[in-house]
Amino acid sequence: MANSPKFIFITGGVMSGLGKGIVTSSIAKLLQLCNLKVSCVKMDPYLNFDAGTMNPLTHGEVFVTDDGGECDMDIGNYERFLNTSLKSSHNLTAGRIFSNVMRLEREGKYLGQCVQIIPHITDEIKKQLRKIATEESVDVLVVECGGTVGDIESLPFLESLRQMKLEDGISNTFFVHVTLAPVLDAVGEQKTKPTQHSVQELRRIGIQPDLLAVRCKTPLTRETIRKISLFASVPTDCVISSHDVPSIYSVPEVLYKQGITEVILRSLNLRARTNIAKWNKIARTFVDTNGILKIAIVGKYVDLKDSYVSVYQALLHAGAKFGKEILIDWIDSMHFENSPEDGEIGNDAEKTRLHNKLSQFAGILVPGGFGSRGSQGIINTCNYARVNNIPFLGICFGFQLAIVEFARNVCGLDSANSTEINPDTDNPVVIYMPEQKNIKEMGGTMRLGLHEINVKSGSIANEIYKKKTIQKRHRHRYEFNQKYTELVEEKGLKFSGSSDEGKRMEILEIPSHPFYFGIQYHGEFHSRPGIPEPAFERFVKTSIQNV
Repeated sequence: MANSPKFIFITGGVMSGLGKGIVTSSIAKLLQLCNLKVSCVKMDPYLNFDAGTMNPLTHGEVFVTDDGGECDMDIGNYERFLNTSLKSSHNLTAGRIFSNVMRLEREGKYLGQCVQIIPHITDEIKKQLRKIATEESVDVLVVECGGTVGDIESLPFLESLRQMKLEDGISNTFFVHVTLAPVLDAVGEQKTKPTQHSVQELRRIGIQPDLLAVRCKTPLTRETIRKISLFASVPTDCVISSHDVPSIYSVPEVLYKQGITEVILRSLNLRARTNIAKWNKIARTFVDTNGILKIAIVGKYVDLKDSYVSVYQALLHAGAKFGKEILIDWIDSMHFENSPEDGEIGNDAEKTRLHNKLSQFAGILVPGGFGSRGSQGIINTCNYARVNNIPFLGICFGFQLAIVEFARNVCGLDSANSTEINPDTDNPVVIYMPEQKNIKEMGGTMRLGLHEINVKSGSIANEIYKKKTIQKRHRHRYEFNQKYTELVEEKGLKFSGSSDEGKRMEILEIPSHPFYFGIQYHGEFHSRPGIPEPAFERFVKTSIQNV
């Protein structure tokens, strides 16, 4: 075991989207399998305080931690691979760092100094990393630096990491650089120049990588490895092929077989042995499948699949348990909006369009979202799943709009709506949470993080979770208006989970339906490979029965 915290720094070059997060998660997992206490940190160079106000179509999903942090989606990757819950402090943004420094400056803590990037910003970055490593008593902290080498905004973070290697020593720090070896169709060979230039850029700021994880479509050839080793001044056993595999959960084994664990342990003076068998058994369930299950995800941000990455992974976890490959069709809810000539829902043209698209799926899932755009398409989708007995799972916004649909089409409240969509509706079945009304700021002000939920005995929810109380993560401002509880439940929709001493409804179900289930919380954030979130597991199981 380590006598003092060790740091592994993951940087990236050439282009974004290479998979630094998966490389980071995989290295952390391999070290965890050595019986070391490991954790991860994501450093993001943007000036936002956190990811909470960022557009999911440009940045990907906002991952929520137990303590209510709105974080980069890579925090979700770390949690899934390590099967652990991280804190919001593990997502270190430039906005958070600069805010801390400016607060200290206003408090006079710098004693009249001229506050600068070096040393004040870089010292704050180092302070935060060491604080996490020390307070959590980790053996190894794996730190991913967002962006790519050469980005202006990343320089303070990279400079901090350079200083840490100088201060903590080479036996306590290790640099992994993720690069790209593309293959041009016209040439047909792996090209090393992008990696060479990326390493040169890293060296220019004073960092020599200890290991290269090279992204490529097929395994690196010996010649490519030799050439990269020569020009990057990295030993050949430290040039690791990070090639495409069928599942991200196979990446640890790919890296392990090339000796990456031995290299890292040797460099950090750690003595440990890796037991990767149990993880490989889980990873193989994502590859060794015996059929395809087609699921429709109808949402607002489907143009970027990373907007719902945790939902997607939760479905894969559940599918793997039953030996099924999950095939997702990402459908923009605007596709099911009533066009002017169609009129209200129930019009034959609207029914035909819904049926032609949705009848081919074994199950329908509606994820979270905000705002009025595409909301009617979601309501129509909820109606189709309910009327046609298609297994349905609604999450957060999907939970709320499932209530709106039921109120309109079963309870006879034609004007029923959420006040988020129509503030002046006569029947506000979904309303703004009272404690949110005086809040002016957008970031970090929703109902966030872990809350305890009481599950009704004898309900489908109780059968699914097998517990009287569960704890789940939330991210919302609107809730069900309990003035309509009696009317809705009389018509067959039951609320089987509540929180805050019955103040908020959390779970809905229709007992007469094969599976019609809605959750106000985000169950996807709790799903793990080998341990699927129970609501997702039941949804997939029922969908398989619907084939």
